[in-house]
This record gives sequence, structure tokens and C-alpha cells, in this order.
Amino acid sequence: MADHIHLRSKPSILRRRDLEMRLQLSRSTLYEKINPKSPRFDPTFPKPFRLGIGGGAVGWLESEIEAWIYAQIESSRRIAK
Repeated sequence: MADHIHLRSKPSILRRRDLEMRLQLSRSTLYEKINPKSPRFDPTFPKPFRLGIGGGAVGWLESEIEAWIYAQIESSRRIAK
């Protein structure tokens, strides 16, 4: 583990299906958000990370997803004013 990472508690990892339910987005929309070639690309959306070697399983840190959600709320409230 890198020296600059200090874990205070066990990180919570969201698998794709959990993330779909949390955000109420489809699988394709999630992957469009992280694809720079997509018109739905969102550079602020948290990047997934691999959960194993050679497998296709990925996960997202719940804390990064929560921070992104709060940023979306703040952004929409600033626009609404």
C-alpha cells in the first residue's frame, strides 16, 4: 500500500449493480459517464478500479460516489438560484 494513503476505517466498495441502484442509472449510462468519447462523459464522475487480477470485476469507492452526489446537488442548487 502506498505510504501516502492512511486508512482510518475499512473502505466501502460499491459493485456496479449497487451503484446502479444507488444512482438510479443504467449500466450503459454509468459507463458512458466514464468514457471520454461519449457525449455523456463526466470528468468529475469517480473512476472504477479493478477488484482482481485479470478479471473484469470493478468497484467504486462509496466515499467518492457520495462526494460526487453532493457536488451534483450543490451544482444544481447554484444553477437554480
